[in-house]
Formats: sequence, structure tokens, C-alpha cells
Amino acid sequence: MTDFHMHVLPGIDDGSRSVEMSLGMLERSASYGVETVAATPHFYAWENSPQKFLSRRADAYGQLMEAAAGREDLPRVLLGAEVCFFDGVSGMDELEELCLEGTDLLLLEMPFTRWTERMLREVETIQRCGLLPVAAHIERYLDFQPRAMLDAFMDLGVYIQCNASFFLDRRARRALKMFRAGEIRFLGSDAHNLSSRPPNLGGAVELIEKKLGREARRRFEAEADFLISGE
Repeated sequence: MTDFHMHVLPGIDDGSRSVEMSLGMLERSASYGVETVAATPHFYAWENSPQKFLSRRADAYGQLMEAAAGREDLPRVLLGAEVCFFDGVSGMDELEELCLEGTDLLLLEMPFTRWTERMLREVETIQRCGLLPVAAHIERYLDFQPRAMLDAFMDLGVYIQCNASFFLDRRARRALKMFRAGEIRFLGSDAHNLSSRPPNLGGAVELIEKKLGREARRRFEAEADFLISGE
């Protein structure tokens, strides 16, 4: 099982504050059967240049890997980023380096406003560059995007990631409906720490298996693993 969205790298964003916390997050993930974690620190173009971000990410990753050396009980960590959408994002030269390690998958945080046709064309341009946008935590946009705009967005063939919390609150029925329809392709905890926003994939996958069956869960996990393999 893969956690596609986690702020596990120490000291780089509003996620883990220390190497010790990062190790705890990985340990918690392992207890749920997570084998792979996508480390997706926030990338805001107005705060860091791509070069500075990549350097800071490498330093944080190095600290974590040094502390985790020899820990075969921990999930593997793949480097990525949660790229905040901005006008012109498709033209950023380093965009490919922000994709999930070994893949063309780009975790993209869309604006928390009503989307426009211009935004959709920007996402389409990213696709034409050969990258595969993955919309982060889709559930956060559902209540204020017009249905027609959501349909147009999904018609682009963008992959969809949702947070485990989508399955764990009053929206569970809608989450299961989207899962059943094949609209959700990746599941993530969006974990930032061990208290207020901890790794929590366990409850979500248990609900999926309970409501939709073990085979549905197995097939979903296999497809996600295949996409993450970069093949």
C-alpha cells in the first residue's frame, strides 16, 4: 500500500518538525501496512525558487535517511512535491524534477477558488509536456466547484488523489461512490505530524474493504503501485 501524500520530510514545510517526528510518522504508517510513502513537501513558487526548494528537500531527505539507516521495518520514501498551482506553472523548467521520483506523476494543488477555463488549459499544457498531473485532496474542492467544471477537469484525464479523511467523516458515502466509479486513483494521508494530522490510511482502507470488498481494495492498490512504478 502506498501513501501518496505526506509531509514527512523534517523541517522543510509545515509538516514534520524533526527527524524524530518523521520517524514516528513512518512507524505509524508501517503499522497500517503502508510500504511506500511519497514525501510531498509544499512547493510555493513565490517562496522558493525550484533550485532552492530542491536543495532544501535533498538536505531534509538526507537527514531522514541517515536516521532511518538499517530500519527495514519502515516504508521506503520516494521524493516528490505538492506543487501549488500558479499562472505559468506549466512553463517552469524544473517541473519534471518535482514529479514523484522515478515517474511523471506531478501532485498539483489546485486553487481554493472557483476554477476557470484558463486554469484547465494550464493543466492541459502540463499534460502536453509529457507529465501526468495528480490533483491533490480532491475532496476539498467538491463543495464549491460547479459540477460542469469538475466534469471538465476530470475529462482531461487528470489523476485524482483524495485524503483518507474523506472516507472517515460524513462524506464517506460520496468518497465510496467516487472510489467505486474509478475516479480516485491515489489515496494519501496528507499527514503533517503525529497529533492533529497523523498518518491515517488504516481506517480508510478498512472501510473500503468492508463496503466494497477485499478485491476492490486489492485492485486499487495494485493499480496505484503500477502507476508509481513509472512503467
